[in-house]
Amino acid sequence: MSDDRRFIIAQKDGMTPLVSHIFTMLEYARQTTLDTVRNLSIEQLDHMHDEKSNSIGTLLHHMAAVEVWYQVFTFEDRDWFHDEAEAAEWGDALELNAKAKEIAHGKPLEYYVGKLNAVRQKTLEGFKKRNDAWLMEERPFLKEIPANFYFMWFHVAEDEINHRGQIRWLRKRLPNFT
Repeated sequence: MSDDRRFIIAQKDGMTPLVSHIFTMLEYARQTTLDTVRNLSIEQLDHMHDEKSNSIGTLLHHMAAVEVWYQVFTFEDRDWFHDEAEAAEWGDALELNAKAKEIAHGKPLEYYVGKLNAVRQKTLEGFKKRNDAWLMEERPFLKEIPANFYFMWFHVAEDEINHRGQIRWLRKRLPNFT
């Protein structure tokens, strides 16, 4: 996304209007996340504010895992917890559990950016195969409450924005941060 178009929610090549709009919102959220973590060192990505907090690296890994889960649920109409390989790669990051903190430890920023970019590329490819009618399809969601794919993808953006706020909070509290 070019900086001069970052505040325009509009039609994207190869996508229907509503799919374009949600993808544009996802892209804006991602760009601002990447701006927030630019130039952070491994030590800064690993820093734990206290024993209850997540590191910035753990939160970035979680963002990728959330998007993967929604890809599988909405693009493939399946729950990926039935696939051991996917659960092993993404499950802990999705849950933000203690193992997620271990997995994310010691990784450079490029590791997280690479994961985020690869996951987003798959979202782009998936969105280009779908249309606005698909976005409005409903499925039983949390505790069997109906939700449409539009809401689910909005939630991907919402989740990233929420965790980016946590990252900004953590970044301001990094020791020796300039």
